[in-house]
Amino acid sequence: MVSADAPPGLAVDAPQALVFNADPARAYVGQRADQAMGATILKDSGARSFRWGPPNSAGTMDFRQDRVNLEYDDQLKITRATCG
Repeated sequence: MVSADAPPGLAVDAPQALVFNADPARAYVGQRADQAMGATILKDSGARSFRWGPPNSAGTMDFRQDRVNLEYDDQLKITRATCG
């Protein structure tokens, strides 16, 4: 994409939104939810951020296509991994 403000002949790339695949994160369902696992899932998923979803708690409804959401149960086992 060429910006109208760019000098002639200078192409300016538009920033690309990061959309990642949650499938690699889903491979960790059943694993212990801890800081090291969160860092591993973040790296493997390609997401820019993650958030934990504790049991019996509400989460905000904001959607971020570059974030992996990790839910866990009372035994600190990951039960679900989703994008958003």
